[in-house]
Amino acid sequence: MRESVTNAYDVIIVGAGPAGLCAAMYAGRGMLKAVTIERGAPGGELLNTDLIEDYIGFASIKGWDLAQKMSEHATKFGADIVTDTVERIRKADDGWFDVETARGKVYRAPAVILTAGGTPVKLGVPGEQEYAGKGVSYCAVCDGAFFKGELLAVVGGGDAAVEEADYLTRYASKVYIVHRRDRFRASKILQERALANPKIDVIWNKRVIEIKGTEKGTDQLVLEDTATRARSTLKVGGVFIFIGFKPNTSVVDGHVKHDAAGYLITDDRMMTSIPGLFAAGDVRSQLTRQITTAVGDATTAAIAVEKYLATVKEREKAGVVS
Repeated sequence: MRESVTNAYDVIIVGAGPAGLCAAMYAGRGMLKAVTIERGAPGGELLNTDLIEDYIGFASIKGWDLAQKMSEHATKFGADIVTDTVERIRKADDGWFDVETARGKVYRAPAVILTAGGTPVKLGVPGEQEYAGKGVSYCAVCDGAFFKGELLAVVGGGDAAVEEADYLTRYASKVYIVHRRDRFRASKILQERALANPKIDVIWNKRVIEIKGTEKGTDQLVLEDTATRARSTLKVGGVFIFIGFKPNTSVVDGHVKHDAAGYLITDDRMMTSIPGLFAAGDVRSQLTRQITTAVGDATTAAIAVEKYLATVKEREKAGVVS
């Protein structure tokens, strides 16, 4: 049985990554009564990123440090950050949202800003689940130090894969980047850095079809050539998988317009097809997903919420339910 929170809010922010913290900061500046619900420590994916070099104003900053600065800034303006896991966001008959959490709480507000980010996409091959935490990882910063002197593989060809491969060379004796195509999707500067690293070898046009190991953990990968279907093995002590993220949008009860990959479609004010539900950051359909775009989305969403709430109050006075 769920326990309703005594006080209702103007807006509930789901997630405390860069987008959520920025939205919380603007909500505080706008004198809105807001609560931010985050399942872990504030910072989101920043906490899994070693070095950030593309956030304006900081030529180079550790992900953890930037997360701390953002959290402190939001808190300075009155951000109320609650540690809990949101399980369901539902728009009630009265036009308000009920946000249910794993701890049995129900938070209520006429507006919600969803900034819940995403979760790593799995390869879906034999051995991946079996060796998860035993050589299979989705976070180089979290687990890299456990693989000192090992041969490692990174699967993927985007920014995350190429950047994390470079990061892993500080621990590994060699890092193989296994990519199913003949060119990377990563940005030029990241490609150049990785290709210039003597500890990185790229294996082109191959895909992982199985992860094998022993009782001690991952031992080798079975690869398949994407053109000839010829199979080969690659001996590694660990494999880091960076093939994309799936947006955390399943908590929304009801149909919301989204793109083919499941990212939410919004208008220019960051509002989704459900009135009062706003989206910012990695859950939103857009060209690129960077820290800069996340905080930009959140700025727009938080300011748009202020205007939306004014409209809601006018409708309530007129006796109209949203």
